[in-house]
Amino acid sequence: MRRNTVLTRSAGSLLPALSRDYLESEALSLLTRLEQVQPFPLTMPMVPAARISDEAMRAITGHVRKSSRHLQRQIHRFAHGVHGASVPDDQIQGAFALLKLRFNAILDQLDIFADVLSQRAEHYTGTWVAGLDVLANDAMRLNVRLYDPPPVMCFLERGHGAAIRRARTRLPGGDLNPVAIIQVPRERMVGSGIAASLIHEVGHQGAALLDLVNSLRADLQQRQAQEPKNIAWKFLHRWISEIISDFWAMAHLGIGATLGLMGVVSLPRYFMFRFGFEDAHPFPWIRVKLSLAFGKILFPDPQWKIVEALWNRIYPLTELPPGKLAIIRALEAALPEFVKIVINHRNTALRGRPLQAVFPIAQRQPAYLRSLGLAWARDPRLSGQAPPSLVFAVVGQARADSRISAAGESRLLSRLLTKWAFERTGDRAKMTGESIDT
Repeated sequence: MRRNTVLTRSAGSLLPALSRDYLESEALSLLTRLEQVQPFPLTMPMVPAARISDEAMRAITGHVRKSSRHLQRQIHRFAHGVHGASVPDDQIQGAFALLKLRFNAILDQLDIFADVLSQRAEHYTGTWVAGLDVLANDAMRLNVRLYDPPPVMCFLERGHGAAIRRARTRLPGGDLNPVAIIQVPRERMVGSGIAASLIHEVGHQGAALLDLVNSLRADLQQRQAQEPKNIAWKFLHRWISEIISDFWAMAHLGIGATLGLMGVVSLPRYFMFRFGFEDAHPFPWIRVKLSLAFGKILFPDPQWKIVEALWNRIYPLTELPPGKLAIIRALEAALPEFVKIVINHRNTALRGRPLQAVFPIAQRQPAYLRSLGLAWARDPRLSGQAPPSLVFAVVGQARADSRISAAGESRLLSRLLTKWAFERTGDRAKMTGESIDT
């Protein structure tokens, strides 16, 4: 009816009416495409064991539904009011452009979640990644309840590095992310080294929930003020976000964290000693030295000297420029004191406790891990009753002691990842055990 009316108007009034018709049509088209967005439980093919947790599924489904419904209401209001608006056409076009940007932001968010879920359809991989979800959730827990952990979803990606999109940070379009999404390197599946990368990313989320980076930086600023000419403290202050995440992995995995880190940062020599204040990551060589320094204090054992001698042998400090070598020596000298500052750190979120007290340090001592490894070798079913992060710590210790082969490690962890994913479905069927010494 409107089009017939438009055609009877003079040429002077034809163009404004057509422009409004065009924008109304585009808005309704946008609405149609938005209504085609289906909830994830209807679109994601996967076996039950490979699915994400119910909590995570509720969080992302509810988030997408809420965002979509809000945009639908905005589009309806725009389409119904476009012809009666008393503003110039260019302003109406501007309002429509914002709706379209918001629509694309919702699709970007949808793709972020879909990247995680679509991988769950891969045979074997889907259930392994679901098992990593269980490991990540376990590593998010502390000895005492200091925060409400968000749901975690994991997925595999190419490359050798891991990353996290933290919960409660901004998604495309400005919405808060309802879940933590952890990307782990596919090349590290399946072995104990994957836990070091995964729990490092968990550490970023946990450190944010406890506000550790800000409070530790305040402590390090005070220490730097005491020795302003020592450049080591300036670097350690800059790197603390990554260091505290490596500490989180160490506190859950023991020497397995160091060995996993070595596997990640073992690069050509040219990259091992490149550093500057613009990089938030410690350079690879000193990053391993930091891990070793934490290990020596938290888990005393002769093994740390052996691993450190190995690291010095394969990456010697030869042929480095004198200036760079002097900075490295200053960093090495500062590490023992720095480690004590970190592990004894207290802030409001820790409720008066030193940082090390909220982690399972006693259950990650080398002697204890070795005793568990021997017990599991006698009765493999026991490994399935332990928390996932403890399992990876025991296996990492066994690798350090050359008590398990790479093939045996992969078989054991593949079985347990599948078991953890399977048990999360609610079916507690018994699964066969496997010796840690295979």
